[in-house]
Amino acid sequence: MEEYECPCGYVYNPENGDPDNGIDPETAFMDLPEEWLCPLCESDQEYFELLD
Repeated sequence: MEEYECPCGYVYNPENGDPDNGIDPETAFMDLPEEWLCPLCESDQEYFELLD
């Protein structure tokens, strides 16, 4: 699964999800709910970039 990075440096890893914010492990970035924000800086998903 692909990882995405926020401009603040937070990396969303789908293997881990974001359990503190209700996102189960194995949830792909593209499957995140629209209202999900970066847990560190609260940026919208549109600012995240795919990591190589």
